[in-house]
Amino acid sequence: MGLQPVRECLRAHGFGVTELALTAGDSPKLAALERFAVAQGVGSVLRLSRGEMDRRAQGGQHQGAIAVAPALVLRPWAEVVVRPELIAIALDRVQDPQNFGAVVRSAVATCNAALVWGEHASAPLTPATFRASAGAIEHATLSRVPSLKDALASAREAGAEVIGLAAGATDLLSSIDLRGPTVIVLGNEAEGLQHSVRRACSRLAAVVRPRVLDSLNASVAAAIALYEADRQRNHPAGRRPPSESTQ
Repeated sequence: MGLQPVRECLRAHGFGVTELALTAGDSPKLAALERFAVAQGVGSVLRLSRGEMDRRAQGGQHQGAIAVAPALVLRPWAEVVVRPELIAIALDRVQDPQNFGAVVRSAVATCNAALVWGEHASAPLTPATFRASAGAIEHATLSRVPSLKDALASAREAGAEVIGLAAGATDLLSSIDLRGPTVIVLGNEAEGLQHSVRRACSRLAAVVRPRVLDSLNASVAAAIALYEADRQRNHPAGRRPPSESTQ
């Protein structure tokens, strides 16, 4: 539901979208979306009353557009973790759909990072999450695992550096070489990394040095971390040298 999520859904799935419902009227944005849907091969495009659209949305914010799309594809972690240029962000009990969706958007937009999270105590994959990702979730590599700590352990066994983000860590993330296979672990909005997940990390790092506040919003921390990984991988000449503590 929503203009941008539906647009990205059409871009990703094309004729795989079985139905597109739009609010009746003369909105230029909805007319453009209708033309795009037809061009993508969507067979059924409906114009419905606002009341009918609200009923279909069941209280969600639809902005005049609702698509019936294929289910999201979830990748096995065992398939993702062996990628030679792995960059992934692991979400440890991130429960806010807005934060979850914003992390997905940053992951896709910066370095096309994969996302892995535990199946318990995490935000569900709902239209609210899709909206927060601005449709980026349709292009993301997604992996849901029974146990995040076990998934991180398997990443280390496969040769990846597993870096937990912690505000009080000695090292800054920018001082660590992120050009090899890397998993960046983001903790819960209120409590940070749980102890078992922290122990599964190969090292801890701070995104920035805290000043007035001791931590960043989860999705902001993820965006900065992913930007740093992308900068190192695609602009190696601009990489900062390692700090003395990592030499």
